[in-house]
Amino acid sequence: MITDPAFYVVAVIAVILLGLGKGGFAGIGALSLPLLALAISPIKGAAIMLPILIVQDVVSVSAFWKKWSWPNLRILFPSSFLGIFVAYLLAAYISEAAFELALGIISFVFGLRNLVAKKEVPPRTPSALEGWFWGWMSGFTSMISNTGAPPLQIYLTPQKLPRDIFVGTTSLFFAVINWVKVPPFFLLGQFTQENLTTSLVLMPLAIGSTFLGVWLVKRVPTERFYTIIFCLMLLVGVKLIYDGAAGLI
Repeated sequence: MITDPAFYVVAVIAVILLGLGKGGFAGIGALSLPLLALAISPIKGAAIMLPILIVQDVVSVSAFWKKWSWPNLRILFPSSFLGIFVAYLLAAYISEAAFELALGIISFVFGLRNLVAKKEVPPRTPSALEGWFWGWMSGFTSMISNTGAPPLQIYLTPQKLPRDIFVGTTSLFFAVINWVKVPPFFLLGQFTQENLTTSLVLMPLAIGSTFLGVWLVKRVPTERFYTIIFCLMLLVGVKLIYDGAAGLI
């Protein structure tokens, strides 16, 4: 188990952010790994967080049980699995910084465009091709830099799904994705005793913060919920742009 107090200062904040994200405020959890990177390596941080994410998924999926969109998931699951597989094969050759910069710009522009729109845009069902592209992107970025939420949001938000269906679909999608990521992390040798015991220590906080996120989301009207999601996309976009640009300099 990690004993450095500085690690737990940032880890507590990171786990709370993950819990709020798993509770329904999708995207805010993307801020957790950069926080952990202040104290430990990114790959070690991701390995510690993965068991926590899996337990948080149980809470969020249970809270929104059967409130998901199967037509979307039938497209998103196979495409995201392909993205994870490609990311695993190409991990050693990919410029994570360049990828984060591009994804950050896309997320920022998409969030800003929806926030400043002067007229109500009717719901739009993306094509299967769009679903395969954004599903692939979500799986790929989830494996490379744990930032799979923005591509998924870009695909789902134009549909203007009911709040609970949006959260339920997102919860089930990432619950499955996180299990698919277990074998690659195992093969990379990251599930050490130190990492797993550290995950266990943080688990009660992880569960509690997820319940808090669910409680808050269920008290937010659908229209305001989407406004919050777009604001979070802006915030995550800025973070990704900063991280990507810093990595390229």
